[in-house]
Amino acid sequence: MANKFRDIPVTSEPFEEKQTVEEIESKVQKVKRPHKKGVLAKGLSSVFSGTFLTNEKTLQHLPFILFLALIAIFYIANGYYADDKIREVNKISNQLKELRSEYISTKSELMFASKQSEVAKSVEPLGLKEPLVPPIKIMVDSSALYKTRN
Repeated sequence: MANKFRDIPVTSEPFEEKQTVEEIESKVQKVKRPHKKGVLAKGLSSVFSGTFLTNEKTLQHLPFILFLALIAIFYIANGYYADDKIREVNKISNQLKELRSEYISTKSELMFASKQSEVAKSVEPLGLKEPLVPPIKIMVDSSALYKTRN
């Protein structure tokens, strides 16, 4: 926009006579037409006013419109059902984590309590003591055992 007069073509015609403001306004009024409503505006106004229900074409397409409404209801219900299932899965997974940690802690307590030294400490008040002599293995001949029974 360095030179705004550069784009104006130069003509050799003489300038037109000056027009009065009234003439210009009359030309503008002739050019202006009454504003027509658009298709979308007409459709929305008929829906909001309720006049679309009296139209014959609307009554013809009423079963399809009801079908679409039923599908929309099922779609919304499916969304709620999915949300409930997600909440339930999260709740069960949290319970599973708690039970797993309880299992691990109980297992470690049992491992500690079943050690030989812990068992010896717990049965000492009952008068039981660990034997100092290791156990002896007794060998028996199974063939001689069967002969004596017969």
